Formats: sequence, C-alpha cells, structure tokens
Amino acid sequence: MRSTLRFADLLPTGTLGLRSRRIRAVLSGLGIAIGIASIVAVLGVTRSSQSNLLARIDRLGTNMLTVVDGHTIGGTEAELPATAAPMIRQVPNVLSVAPTAQVTTAGVYRNDHVPTGQTGGRAVRACDASLLTTLDGSLLTGRFLTSAPYPVTVLGYDAAATLGVRNVGPTVRVWLGGHWFTVAGILRPLPLAPEIDRSALVSFAAAADVLGYDGHPSRVYLRAQKDHVPDVADLLAPAANPANPDQVEVSRPSDALTAQLAVKASGQALFLGLGAIALLVGAIGIANVMVISVLERRSEIGLRRALGAARAHVAAQFLTESLVLSAFGGATGLAIGTAITTGLAYERHWAVSIPAQALWGGLLLALATGAIAGLYPALRAARMSPTEALRSV
Repeated sequence: MRSTLRFADLLPTGTLGLRSRRIRAVLSGLGIAIGIASIVAVLGVTRSSQSNLLARIDRLGTNMLTVVDGHTIGGTEAELPATAAPMIRQVPNVLSVAPTAQVTTAGVYRNDHVPTGQTGGRAVRACDASLLTTLDGSLLTGRFLTSAPYPVTVLGYDAAATLGVRNVGPTVRVWLGGHWFTVAGILRPLPLAPEIDRSALVSFAAAADVLGYDGHPSRVYLRAQKDHVPDVADLLAPAANPANPDQVEVSRPSDALTAQLAVKASGQALFLGLGAIALLVGAIGIANVMVISVLERRSEIGLRRALGAARAHVAAQFLTESLVLSAFGGATGLAIGTAITTGLAYERHWAVSIPAQALWGGLLLALATGAIAGLYPALRAARMSPTEALRSV
C-alpha cells in the first residue's frame, strides 16, 4: 500500500519539532527577524525621510536663485555692481528680487564687553523689506525692518539663539559694529538661506549711515517663474555684471536639499548590505539548527520510514519546519522594522512611508532563505534509511 501525506497533516507534522523545542525555535527565528527588520527599517526610514525632504523642497519652492560675487582672474573676490539688483529685475520671468550685503566691517555681539572677533560665525547683513517676501519667510516675533536709517535690527533664528535673545522690544539691544541696535524682530528658520539664519539684519540706510556700507550688494536673492528657472539662471550673470559676467556666481539653493536625496540613497545601500549579512547569519543559524534536529530525531525518522513514510514525506516534514521557522522570523522582522520606522517618523514629525515591496518582499525573502537553509537538512533526513536510523537508537 502506498503511503500518502495530506497537506492538512503537513503543518502539524512539520511543526512538531518546533513545538517541542520552543526556546530553540524562537532563538533561531531571531536571526531571520533581525535581518528582515534591518531591511524593512532601512527602506522605511529612507523612504519616509525622502518623502519629507521632497515635501520640504516642494513647499519651499525650487524657483529661488541666488547671485553672489565671484572671483577675478587673479583669484581675488570680485564685487557685484551697485546696479546688480535693478538690472536683475529687468530679466524676463523674474518675480521678485531682494539684494543683501554683508557688512564685513561690523561684528555681532551680545554686548560691548564681548572681545572683538568672538562673533560665533554671526554676520551683519543689510537688506530691505523685499527680503522677507522673496525668501517666503516669516517672523517668530516682532516686526521686520523699514527703510528708515534707525539703529534697528532683526535677528536670524540661529543668531538669536546663540546670542540668547528670546524677546524683542525697546530695551532689548545688541552690539553691532560698535553701536547699539534695538532688536525689532526674530525670524523663523529659513532652510534655503542658512546664512540669513546666522545674521543680524539692518536696513540699507542704517548700514550706510552707521556702519559704513558702500552700496555694493554681496548676494541677491530672486524668485523666477517655475517653468523658466533655467532660462532665467542663464541670463543672471550678464544682467548682474554686464562688464564681467564671469565674475558672478549663480546657484539654486534647493539643489543642496536635492543633493541630500542622493546621499541618503548611497547610505541606504550600505545598510541594506548589513541587513543582508544579518539575514545570511540567520540562514546559517536555521541550517545549523535543522541539521542538529535531524540528528536528534533519527529514531523518529526511522520509525516513520519503517511504517511506510516515503522519502518525499520526510523531506517535506523538515522543509516545512524550516519554512515555518523562517516565516515566524520574517513576520517578527516585519513587525520590528515597521515599529522602528513608525517610532522614528513620529519623533521627527515625518509621514510614515514604508514601500509595499519591503513588506511582501521581506516575507518572501524570509521564506526563500528558510527554504534554502532547510533544503540540505531535509534531503539528508530523506536519504536516511530506516535500519540505519533505528540502529542508532
């Protein structure tokens, strides 16, 4: 009579060894769980981070350009003409322009007792009311500058933090270029203009009357029509400095944020490699446990063969055990990886975004790993003859 093994009996038979040795089964499945969790977490965290960064870029706008003074042929720093901003405004498809100038002769200090030179990387920059509109910025507190030549300043977010300034008003002052300036406002962070975050802003009139500003801008911000950004960028250098366009540098601040996507993608490959190594270690662990299980259960194998079980039935039993073990590890890894991604996204205020491929692909990868790891032990158990197995009892 030919022996048969129903599919309904395969799972209870295949999990017999796991149910009798639960601690070993759990520890073996952890290797697969760690590998799958690493892969899911890396893909999930990377995707969530990239989605957040793309949302920031879209929110901040990719149509902002900056024009800064470059260098002469001799290597010295060039100077933008005083007419740079008005000329840029004449370029087609330019929406708004905001010139600024770093006042290099003035430092930023909390008071007049701070030693000269200890500015902490802060700078004084002259600007006008168009800056806030062009940068799409807003005030954390207070009000922005006017065109009046009063000794009034608006602090960038980082500058206010390092100076210890939290409030504004007539009694709140900072020491700029040897003069007291009243703090009228504090800006919110500007991701596309970090140099403004580190600056104390004053009006052009105040910079000229009090700090010796010579009228030449050092950086011009502008917004262009989104469909014409490359065309506008090509015209900015000759517009800003017609005599020496090669001494003008044009950049797109959003490109720095976009470059972070490439950096994150390169880092993702490294961590996926580490996850693959962890998965390989887990597979080796399962294979080792299954080989030991075959040796420990030789009497069971011999008895089943003596009662008529075919070689394929024995192989299917041990292969099922390996697949169940890897499926347990894979499901646990998916749960851990999802929890890590969700927790990190919540902490950093990201939207959770886990690729669907990471979920079903992770489970399939775990099953494939279990099948490969359990194939040799299953074939070894199937090749074992009944008399040899029973003799070892």
